[in-house]
Amino acid sequence: MGQVILVNKKDTAVGAEEKMKAHLQGKLHRAFSVILFNKKGEVLIQKRAKSKYHSPGLWTNTCCSHPKPGEDLKEAATRRLKEEMGISCNLKKVFNFIYRAKLGSLTEHEFDHVFLGRFDGKPKPSKKEVEDWQWIKLADLGTDIKKNPQKYTPWFRIIFKKIKKEIKI
Repeated sequence: MGQVILVNKKDTAVGAEEKMKAHLQGKLHRAFSVILFNKKGEVLIQKRAKSKYHSPGLWTNTCCSHPKPGEDLKEAATRRLKEEMGISCNLKKVFNFIYRAKLGSLTEHEFDHVFLGRFDGKPKPSKKEVEDWQWIKLADLGTDIKKNPQKYTPWFRIIFKKIKKEIKI
């Protein structure tokens, strides 16, 4: 399953841990989330595959993962976007945040770096990672998150609030 980079609250690396063990123990680790917009201002969201080890079948941002130990954060985000969604585009880091969410027996405790990009094509998602995808207007997404929060990952709900407040799109 690979390793994640353990960090302190200032995002300084303090070690590495096997990914599942870090999630079972709720250790703070580095992560990234990618959100793509098209020229219409719509956001590309994905529904996580049912085979995912946590949050299966939930809607979330375009792509998310963890950099490998020694891997540059932006390169990791670019690599994972290609692996997960079949997309290559320029990404720009816009903010980061720390969150903790209990997901069954696992705990997501992440220092999450959020990247934005622009893409106007059709994704070619990996079937083992992504069950479905859609372009959606921010207003419609906000309405649905408010009405059906259980359909969305906890980190994406946080990111969505921050995007509305912090980013001019």
